[in-house]
Amino acid sequence: MRIRPNVRGLRLSAKLVLLGVPLALFVPWVSYLLLSEMERLSVQQQSNQQVSIAKTIAIAFNGRDDLFADLPANIGDDANQRTLVARPIEGPVRPRLNGSASDWSEQALQPAWFGSPSEDGSFALSLGTRGETLYAYLEVVDEAQVYRDPAVLRLNNADQLRIGFIEPNGEEGRIALTFSESGSMTAFRMDQDWRFASPGRPESSVQGYLRETDKGYAIEFAMPSAILGSWQFFGLSFVDVDDPRSREIRAITHTGESNLAAYRSPDLLRTVEALGYSEVHVRVVDSQGRVRVDTGSYRTGGATPEPSWQARALGWLTAIQSGLGAVRDRLWRWFSAPPAEQPNAAGIADEVVATALAGEPIALRRRVGEVETIMAGHPIRSAPGVVIGMIAVEQNIDDILLFQRQAIDSIVLVSVASFFIVPLCLVAFAGRLTWRIGNLRREAVAAIDDSGRLRHTTLASGSNGGDEIGDLAHSVSNMLSRLDQHNTFLKKMPRTLRHEINNPLNALNTSLEQLAQERTEVRDSKYLESAKRGVLRIGAIVQSLADAANLEDSLSAEDMEVIDIQALVASYVHNCGATHPNLRLVFRGVSGPVYAKVSDYRIEQLLDKLIDNAADFHRANSPVKVQLDVDRESVRLVVANRGPTLPAGAGSLFESMVSRREPAKDVHFGLGLYVVRTIAEHHGGTVSAVNLVDGSGVAIMVRLPLASRQAQDRDVGAAAAG
Repeated sequence: MRIRPNVRGLRLSAKLVLLGVPLALFVPWVSYLLLSEMERLSVQQQSNQQVSIAKTIAIAFNGRDDLFADLPANIGDDANQRTLVARPIEGPVRPRLNGSASDWSEQALQPAWFGSPSEDGSFALSLGTRGETLYAYLEVVDEAQVYRDPAVLRLNNADQLRIGFIEPNGEEGRIALTFSESGSMTAFRMDQDWRFASPGRPESSVQGYLRETDKGYAIEFAMPSAILGSWQFFGLSFVDVDDPRSREIRAITHTGESNLAAYRSPDLLRTVEALGYSEVHVRVVDSQGRVRVDTGSYRTGGATPEPSWQARALGWLTAIQSGLGAVRDRLWRWFSAPPAEQPNAAGIADEVVATALAGEPIALRRRVGEVETIMAGHPIRSAPGVVIGMIAVEQNIDDILLFQRQAIDSIVLVSVASFFIVPLCLVAFAGRLTWRIGNLRREAVAAIDDSGRLRHTTLASGSNGGDEIGDLAHSVSNMLSRLDQHNTFLKKMPRTLRHEINNPLNALNTSLEQLAQERTEVRDSKYLESAKRGVLRIGAIVQSLADAANLEDSLSAEDMEVIDIQALVASYVHNCGATHPNLRLVFRGVSGPVYAKVSDYRIEQLLDKLIDNAADFHRANSPVKVQLDVDRESVRLVVANRGPTLPAGAGSLFESMVSRREPAKDVHFGLGLYVVRTIAEHHGGTVSAVNLVDGSGVAIMVRLPLASRQAQDRDVGAAAAG
C-alpha cells in the first residue's frame, strides 16, 4: 500500500514478521502462566501434606502430659543454679567449624556473660541446638594467651575450655578442649583432677575451633546431644593461664555447678524418632514456647538437576546457558509480583508456633538462608480446648523449585527458539509468497510491451497453484485473452471501415463527376469543388487508418538491404522541394558513405512523416534542418524546426492516435509519429523528441544501427558485380 506519494508502506514479509513476533512470545507467556499455577498447586499440596504429618505426630502426643513434665515449670526457679538455655539454630550450619557465629540465627545467638565483661578470663556464652547436636560459641577475654605444649602430657598447664556434664549412665563426664595454635581444637576425656587425659586418645565426637581476637579468643565447638543424660546437666569453665614459664592457673571462670541445658526432652525425642519422619525437620514446642525436640533435617544444598535433554541435545551451545539463566531470572522477576514486606524466617516461625499453640493448624512458606521451605504446625492437646504444645514440620521445596527452574529453562529455550524460528518460517513463507506475486507481476507487465501491444495472453507463473494466487493468475490470463480479442477487433476495424466507407465514397465521387459532366453550369461551382475535396479527404483519412493498422504486418514481410543511407537522405531532401514548394529544407551530412541495413521505401516513408510534421509546426520563413551524424555503432537522423516547443509530459507523443495540435487546427489522427516510431523500431532503432537548447523549436531524432563490416563488404561487392 502507499501511505502518501513516494512513501511505501510495510512490505508483506515485514508485516508477517511483525505478526509472528507476538505469536512467538504468546505461547511461552501462556506456558509460564500455567507453570505458575502448577507451582502454586504443588506448594499447596505439599503444605497440606505437611499439615497431615504434623497432625499425625500430634495425635501420638495428645493426652501425654507426662512427656512434657520432665522440665521444671519455670526454668531458673532454683536460685542455686543458673540455667543455660540452648536455643534452636534456624537454617543450615557449616559442616566445619570456623570460630565464628555468622551462620547462627539471631534467635540462637543470645550471649550470657560469666564474669565481668572487662575481667581477664571472663567469657560470653551462646548455646544452640541443631538436630542432634549441641553448639556453643564463646568470646573469651584474655590479655595473655598461653597455648598448650604438645610435648607435655599434662593438660592443665595452658589455656583450655572444660566441659562438665552427667552421662547417660549417671556418671560424671569431663572433657577438656585444648589448643596448641589457632585453628582446630583437640578434645580429651579427663581424670578427676583435670590433669591427664583418660584414656590418652582424643574424643573425636567433640569438635572445636579457636580463633584469636583483639581481646582474647573466639571459640566454637559442637558435641552430640546423646552424650548428655536425661536431665542434661551441663557446665562450662574457662581455665586462664597467663605466665608461659610457670604455667600456673591464674583463674577459672565457671558457668555454675550442675547447670541445666534446657529445651531438650529425650523421651519426646525417642517418640518422634520412632515415628520414622527422618527426612523432615520436626520440632516439638511446649506451651511455654520452649523447643523440647529438634530433630531431622531437610536438604540444604538443593537437588542437583541431571543434564536436561536441551543440554544434551545442544551441548555445543553451552556458552548460551548462562544467558538463558539470566533471561529466566529476569522473567521470574518480571512476572512474579514482589511480596510486600514479607516477615523474616524467624518471624514466620514464631507465627507458626503462636498459631498452633492457639489451637489452629497452619502452614507457611519461608526462606531460610538460600533454602525455601514450608513450615506446618499443629497443636497438641491434653484435653478438648487445652493445648500443651505443638508440632512443627518443616521441609524444603527443592523438588518444586527444581521442576520450576527446569520448566522455565525449557520455556526460555522455547521462547528463544520461537523468537527466531517462527519469524524465519514466516519470512520464508513471505519470501515464497512475495516471489510468486513478483513473478506474476513481472509476467503480467511483460505481457504488454512499451507500445501497449500484447505479447502473450497466458501467464505461466502461479497458474498451477490452487490458492488465491493461482486464481489471480487465471483471472489475469482471462483478462489478457479478452483484451487480445478486443485489440484484434481494433486492428481489423480500419480495413473493415476502409472497405465499407470506400464503396459509398466511390459512388459519391462518381456521382459528382457525372453531375459535372451533365450540368455545365455547375462544373465550375465552388460547392462542387468543395464536395470533391471532402470526398478525397475522407478517402485519405480512411487510407491512413488502414496503412497504420497494416504497417506492422507489412514491415514483417519486407526485405532489408545494406544501402548508403546518406545518399538516400540527401536524394530525398533534394526531391522534397517539389512536393513542398513553400518549405525551405537544409541538409547537412557527413563526408563519405554511411551504410545501414534498411528498407529504403520505409526510410523514405519515415522521412515523409518527419517532414510533414516539421512543415505543420515550423515558424513561417524559417528553414527545416535535416542532419545526419554517425557515431561508433549507429547513425542519427535529426529533423529540427523552429516553432512551438513540446510541453512537459509529452512522453506519449509517438503513440497511436495522439496529437499535440491545437484544437483550432484541422482534424488530425496523430498517426504520423506513430508510423515513425514503428518503422524505427522495426529497423532496431529508437526515436525521441526534444526541445532545442535555445527553446526556439523541436528536434525529432531517429537512431538506427550501422550495418556490420561483413554485411557492408558483401552488399557493396554484390552491387559492384551487378
